[in-house]
Amino acid sequence: MQTVIGVNDPKAVRRWATSLATDTEKQSYWSRFVGTGENNIIERKVDLEDEAGDTVQFDLSMRLRGGMTLGDDRVEGSAEALTFYTDEVKIDQARKGASAAGRMSRKRLLHDLRRIARDRTSEYVAQWIDEGYFVYLSGDANFSAINQDAVFNKPFAGNPIHAPDADHLLYAGAATSKATLTAADKMNVAFLERVAVKPTMMNATNPDVIRMSPVTVEGSKHFIVLMTKFQAYDMRVETGDLSWSKIQQSLATSEGRKSPICKGGLGMISNLVLHEHESVRRFGDYGVGGNLPAARGLLLGRQAGVVAYGSAGNGARMTWVEKLVDADNQVEIYCGVIMGMKKTRFNGRDFGCCALDTYCRDPNAIV
Repeated sequence: MQTVIGVNDPKAVRRWATSLATDTEKQSYWSRFVGTGENNIIERKVDLEDEAGDTVQFDLSMRLRGGMTLGDDRVEGSAEALTFYTDEVKIDQARKGASAAGRMSRKRLLHDLRRIARDRTSEYVAQWIDEGYFVYLSGDANFSAINQDAVFNKPFAGNPIHAPDADHLLYAGAATSKATLTAADKMNVAFLERVAVKPTMMNATNPDVIRMSPVTVEGSKHFIVLMTKFQAYDMRVETGDLSWSKIQQSLATSEGRKSPICKGGLGMISNLVLHEHESVRRFGDYGVGGNLPAARGLLLGRQAGVVAYGSAGNGARMTWVEKLVDADNQVEIYCGVIMGMKKTRFNGRDFGCCALDTYCRDPNAIV
């Protein structure tokens, strides 16, 4: 006699929720950059995964800046106060539904509609989470990007999207603002060499700016540059085959080349590991006339962003609910996750992320 696991059977709910979470994690591009502890691009805060609450607060301890006491000058009474800045990330519930069709449709089809719904839902949630990271780190608060396949269009409650501050925004070429960007200001090696200097010198040029820290991989220190595929194309064309081969070789022979942050990378320039992704934010309103195409690449260091999850209440990170509707004719499937993400900011400034704005057009577009 065949064992049948019906709609909303507790065993099915637990099984499909766990399966959904696993599939989503595998399909998420950003999972390679997420981990617990400070030495990650995205730090996962675990405080709420087994505890009640909706907010995780975390502090940054600033370096001491005052001078030393020399000779017989009195040191008592001159102790420098410790300075702390605080940021926080809030979690909220997010859900997505899919229909597994009616009874007659399920009878006619050979497909396992429950599994198909799981597969499509995990694809969607993975894309939604990935885009969330791009939106938050890019500071696209107005959702003005022209990415046609975008699905993330609303911030998490309590986690505002902040535009990059002036110290964490770089323009390619001779541009100094959104309006002054021209078609000559593309992603290229010269721009990235300038970008590589920025994080280590930002505190030396402005003591009020917190210096970005690289991620340490097998003793080597690296930053990540994420660019759209159109920006990567501009680089390949600009460098030519020989120079591009050197960029690829730099990564292939580097320490830590098998680490998650290097795996799948395009190459390396200075201490920058280059990556490309189609969800990097693109815009159509740059230039003096407000009509030039552009893209916002990202320079990412340690703790550029944070993510937190809350327990779904079933021992899994995600929920899975199957509901019979239409007089028990149709099956609707709903999945949910309790989480939150944001760009890390202290004292009103970005912490581990710089925006890299360049002219950028589709190389296949008709001029």
